[in-house]
Formats: sequence, structure tokens, C-alpha cells
Amino acid sequence: MKNYNCVIVLGPTAVGKTSIGVAVADRYDGEIISADSRQTYRKLDIGSGKDLSDYKINNKTIPYHLIDIVDLPEEYTVYQYQKDFYKVFKDIISRNKLPVIVGGTGMYLDAIIRDYQLVNLPENKALHQELENTPLEELAERLLKEQPYLHTKNDLLEKDRVIKALEIIEAKKQGFDTTSVSRPEINPLIIGTTLERKDLWENILIRLKERIAEGMIEEVEKIHSDGISWERLEKLGLEYRFCSEYLLGKYSSKEEFTEKLFIAIRQFAKRQETWFRMMEKKGVKINWVTKTKDKCLRIDEVIKLIDSN
Repeated sequence: MKNYNCVIVLGPTAVGKTSIGVAVADRYDGEIISADSRQTYRKLDIGSGKDLSDYKINNKTIPYHLIDIVDLPEEYTVYQYQKDFYKVFKDIISRNKLPVIVGGTGMYLDAIIRDYQLVNLPENKALHQELENTPLEELAERLLKEQPYLHTKNDLLEKDRVIKALEIIEAKKQGFDTTSVSRPEINPLIIGTTLERKDLWENILIRLKERIAEGMIEEVEKIHSDGISWERLEKLGLEYRFCSEYLLGKYSSKEEFTEKLFIAIRQFAKRQETWFRMMEKKGVKINWVTKTKDKCLRIDEVIKLIDSN
């Protein structure tokens, strides 16, 4: 693999990304870096599909990173992920190991592939609301007063960009460090793995029923009893939102809960696929492997792809 210094295995939920990533790491002396937004949190085990036993292969455990690194109710941001990712990436490379990035959180993946220029902004709800309520023309004029030699005038046409620029300026005035994270050299071979739609739906349903049987609802109940609010759990989305709603009595039966959650996960998988297509349209090359339910065949294809690069 002369042209690349890492492998990324991405795809929608329930397609076997972890098993492929672990096989790649095992074969090429690599370590896994997770790109899953909810697996960063401790105690979100069953609902997030952490399945740490999946990292064991050929009588050894593949090292993994950015899993179980933060406690609720803290909110872990894309900025924090990017910062932590770059630190871990540099460490793995320095030990002559292969970073193997595995996950389906599109924004996390995009942030490190296309190097989002993120900044660390303190929360200032009052300022943000004030800027949101101000017409774009006034915001643009205000920004030009602060930065009269602004190079990219096109930025003045997008309200979100103008607001972010003004928030950064205000944060700097208050003494906050808003510098972007320094990016190491990342040349990824990106491998996409997915299934035909009917097979994907089948996998999602099987996995959902397994997680319910393993105690996913009880996991959420325990997290709440340990002091995490229903509102914070619901913000985590999907399994944690629906389990919270079920425990609050918003569904007439476990069957209704299961069916509604199954539909929501399917919709989520579609959004993931849409995000990956957007990345491709913006120039990211994703090498999609054969759509088959046979994991061994897909792993063989991935290895052949890596060896040819």
C-alpha cells in the first residue's frame, strides 16, 4: 500500500464494518480508530453496538481508540473528535502501525478526510440568537468593519458563515483560543461496504432484536437511574431516544416500540448513504466492495484492493 498511510472502512449501520476493519488491522499490523459518535461515551454499550468482543481475532485483541473516552452528560463535539483523532493518528503512525478507521458517523469521517477547519467556540446563546435575528446585510457590514480586508467576499453571501466569523471574533476578544487543530498528513484508502437494501433491512431487524434481548432497554433505564436525564438520553438519538420514550410509556407495547425503532434505523441508514454520496460528489474517492451478505467474500475483496494499492 505505497500510496496511502491509512485505511478507512465506512458504510451504513449493520453491514459488518467492524469485522472487516479488524481483519484488515490483523493482516496489516494495524490499530482501529473508531468513527462512531456514540461509542465515544462510556456506558452506552448495547445501544451503540460497541461489541468489544469483535476486536478479538486469531487469539489476540486488536487495539482500538476513541471508544469509551467521555462520560455523560458531557457532549462530545466534532471539534473534540477531530482533535483527539489527529493525536491518536500521529501516535499510531509513530509506532509504524497502520491506522484503520472504522465507522459510519459521516461528519466525523468527513471532518478528518476533508480537513474541516473547525474552531473551539465557547457557548454564547445570547450572541448566537442576536446574530440569527439580524438580517444578512447588517451582519455582512458588521463583519467588514471587523475585517475590512476580507479576502473571500463570497463568504458574505452565506449567513451561517458570517455568523460563525462574528462568533469567532467575539470569542477572541474575550480571550478564548479558537485556533484550528493541526492536521497530520492523511492519505486514506477509503473502502465503502454496504448491502442490498433488503439484506440491509434484514440485518438491521436481526441486530435490533438481539440488542433488545441483550438488555438494551434495561441499559437505558440504568443510565437514567444513575442520574442522566431523559432529555440527555433522547438527544443521543435512535436506540437511546426510543428506549427512553418506551420507558416513559409513550408506546402501547414493546412490539410498537420495536417497529417504530426499526423504521427509524432504516431511515438513519438511508441518511448515512446520502452523506457518503455527498462526500463522493465533493471529490472523495470511495472504493465500494461487493454487495453480498457473505462477510468473508467482502474481506477477501478488501484485502485484494489494499494489496493492489
